[in-house]
Amino acid sequence: MKKSINILNKKAKFSFELIDSYTAGIVLTGTEIKSIRAGKASIAESFCEFNNYNELFIINMTIQEYEHGNFFNHKPKAQRKLLLNKKELRKLEKEVKNTGLTIIPTKLFINENGYAKLKISLAKGKKLFDKRETIKDRENKRNLDRIRKDFKK
Repeated sequence: MKKSINILNKKAKFSFELIDSYTAGIVLTGTEIKSIRAGKASIAESFCEFNNYNELFIINMTIQEYEHGNFFNHKPKAQRKLLLNKKELRKLEKEVKNTGLTIIPTKLFINENGYAKLKISLAKGKKLFDKRETIKDRENKRNLDRIRKDFKK
């Protein structure tokens, strides 16, 4: 492979407080993995949800249609099953049902074996004042770095 694929969910750290993270496999078809390898996927507005059979699915993940695919091409916004151990699935389901946390994807990547993996995080939504604190901290850090850079010259 010529380059590594890292598709990030940049809004996740800003909108949510990330508590715990897991790496999950994804069930994909042939044209879906080809589109991901071409970098034509987005996890910006996606989330994860359990179905009636205690299986975890990613919802609202966009994988654009493969341009060289024919009538066997996939649907861009289909639900895709995530693969985790039973122990991890039980723990995640318990946390989601009992404490009201959500599961959001933070990173889509291809590992060294060529498989598409999704890094998911158990997250708690931030309030408006928490988001303001995040912005304030980021600006303070940026100003401090500017001062250090000027001081070193």
